[in-house]
Amino acid sequence: MKFQGVLFFPVTPFGADGSLDEARLAQHIEAGVAAGAGGVFVACGTGEFHALTSDEIERATRIAVETTAGRVPVLAAAGGPPPVARDQAGRVARAGADGILLLPPYLVTAPQQGLVRYVEEVTAATDLPVIFYQRGTARLTETTAAEIAALPKVVGLKDGLGDIERMHRIVRAVRAVPGGADFQFFNGLPTAEMTAPAYQGIGVDLYSSAVFAFAPEIALAFHQALARDDRDLVTTLLDEFYGPLVELRDEVPGYAVALVKAGVTLRGLDVGGVRAPLVDPTPEHVARLAKLIDHALEAVRA
Repeated sequence: MKFQGVLFFPVTPFGADGSLDEARLAQHIEAGVAAGAGGVFVACGTGEFHALTSDEIERATRIAVETTAGRVPVLAAAGGPPPVARDQAGRVARAGADGILLLPPYLVTAPQQGLVRYVEEVTAATDLPVIFYQRGTARLTETTAAEIAALPKVVGLKDGLGDIERMHRIVRAVRAVPGGADFQFFNGLPTAEMTAPAYQGIGVDLYSSAVFAFAPEIALAFHQALARDDRDLVTTLLDEFYGPLVELRDEVPGYAVALVKAGVTLRGLDVGGVRAPLVDPTPEHVARLAKLIDHALEAVRA
């Protein structure tokens, strides 16, 4: 399972009664695949994994599989307490997913060998390939990363820490072991485009794009400009769109998800609000987001 292009992390739409809106999720995923997504990661961070039941994760995965119809790989999240993560892994496999994004254990800070044990126990419950998400309580050393990468079903590591030196050591350590050349690394920071040039410099070209969920035109233009070393467009988008977007995002905890949902609604598909403990953006913040989107669209269409 190899990825290319922009990776799409859809939001999870909720209806007026707060339930999973399956029809709008299918619409949202279809639009992303049609726009050129290189893969669909459903019910993950941007999809409010933290606020979904295991049944909702399974249903969302099945919708994604049916909607994509084999055009691109579909991965779904599992994580938290080991029994819950194993159950979720089984559910997304039954739903037809191509792989799993394994999120960290819940809350506790574990020793390095405990993190290895966690991955071993969850991967033992599934035949699907697994990408491990380094973030929060899961902070790997290069030695631990190489050990996890050597596990039979682990095919990738997504970084959500943003420690470039640590990540560089991890990349070098994994690449040095047998089979390490085929291992995949992902930049998984919120608004990953802001750090994409830096990650590219240490050999991490793949990244998740939250912007793709509501403005694929902008996300694709940036990705293509970065690939062809169009520094003018990369700089313009970083300075005039992504930078201000990050500033807005950082004003309220949880806006890394809530703003994305607001953006999808602004672009014409009402996906509802976010579940607690997150909060929806204020009208003022939605208006600022709308101006940023319009400005960036003008830049990429110029």
